[in-house]
Amino acid sequence: MWFIRSMLCLPLLLIGVLSSLQAQQHEEYAGNATTVAAAHNSLAEHSDHHPVLEERAPRYRINRNDVLSLSFPLSTEFNQSVTVQPDGYITLSAASSIFVLGLTVPEVVEAIKNAYAKVLHDPIVNVDLTDFQKAYFIVTGQVNKPGQYDLRYDLTVSEAIAVAGGFLPTAKTQVFLYHRSSSGWVEAKELKLKGFLHGKNIEEDTVMQPGDMIFVPETTIVKIRKYIPYSVGIPLGTSPIYY
Repeated sequence: MWFIRSMLCLPLLLIGVLSSLQAQQHEEYAGNATTVAAAHNSLAEHSDHHPVLEERAPRYRINRNDVLSLSFPLSTEFNQSVTVQPDGYITLSAASSIFVLGLTVPEVVEAIKNAYAKVLHDPIVNVDLTDFQKAYFIVTGQVNKPGQYDLRYDLTVSEAIAVAGGFLPTAKTQVFLYHRSSSGWVEAKELKLKGFLHGKNIEEDTVMQPGDMIFVPETTIVKIRKYIPYSVGIPLGTSPIYY
């Protein structure tokens, strides 16, 4: 009798064990899912703090006195070398003159194709810059070697001052950076490098751009004009344009 009762209870016992195992597995799955979700959230939060890649540098734009080599692979008799004139035009052989000042090389290629459209059918043109305006920066004021220098690689303001021989004893750590914009204005920015020279305020040490000018004053200047039109020009004397 006892044996029969035991056999009848055995299925119920097995069902209970299976139910317990399933409940435990569900808890483990839920825990794993929570862990995975937390990991994804952590990665997403961490990715938000990743630095954004800088945009690629803008293409070089044609300047006056640049020399361009034009080659026509299928019509070599039109190969030529041209110089950008002071008015921004280049004179083409067997075609009209075209205005190229401020254009990129790919834009010049399209302009030359259009100029030869009446002479050549769907011409193929290659344009190479053989002589062009090198990137430069200027340092003036209270530095040991003021002047114009080639900008061959990325430089910060403090590095550019070091290239110019460093500060004179009479120099102030108040530095002015002048940057030309495409809108016809020069922007003046005041940089206080005293903190940077003592290991603080690293953001004050701005990266130089082609054509920038640094002015290091001898006396503290309280107020400057933030924007200066090209017609006024960037000052190269002993003091900037200020109020």
